Amino acid sequence: MIDVEHPIVVTGASSGIGRAVAIELASRGAELVLQGRDRQRLEEVLRIVETVGGLGRTHALDLTEDAAVDALASSLGGRGVAALVHSAGMVRLGPVADTDVDVLDAHYRLNVRAPYRLTRALLAELEASAGQVVFVNSGAGQHAHANWSAYAASKFALRALADSLRQEVAGRGIRVTTVYPGRTATPMQRDVHRQEGRAYDPGAFVPPEDVASQIAALLALEPPSTVTELTIRPG
Repeated sequence: MIDVEHPIVVTGASSGIGRAVAIELASRGAELVLQGRDRQRLEEVLRIVETVGGLGRTHALDLTEDAAVDALASSLGGRGVAALVHSAGMVRLGPVADTDVDVLDAHYRLNVRAPYRLTRALLAELEASAGQVVFVNSGAGQHAHANWSAYAASKFALRALADSLRQEVAGRGIRVTTVYPGRTATPMQRDVHRQEGRAYDPGAFVPPEDVASQIAALLALEPPSTVTELTIRPG
């Protein structure tokens, strides 16, 4: 069952998969700590969370700002954390020859460094409640394609972070899962299609609610069982 005694932290909760995860977990009675950069959209998600039976609070902050991440972690001190779901991310496409290194750095800061820092800050809280860490990765974290270099590099790095962390914390009762959604019907996917110059048909892709239900299911799995990796693809 989902741990309803301790809060679950969801980053990127104002949109896409993070939003769907927050709503799904709330429907199962979870207490949520919701992070996003857009305060208005985050508050809208909170209202839905409360409507479907969950509890929550919001933290409108930029995960690339260390002081903000530290403040978020400090606000959870002493309570324990049932799970940390990393859903925040960015993607900018382009060939290496035309993509400035600043774009690579931006991917690294949000897609790798931010989850590294927040996970590290919450390890004691996760251990206190035998919690779980879920890294929402991407098919680009398994196979890199032309024009996806900066994003794919960050997602391969995120995969490495999860694999190392899993081995390091297994003896402390913390379970670590990487989820690899294929193309998912989210605002980010719509933006990817814009960058690719292609028409966007959300019906052709994985619904974010399907990803959310699978994440909820793995969070409900009783220890010592764990799902180390989960791949979800459109049919």
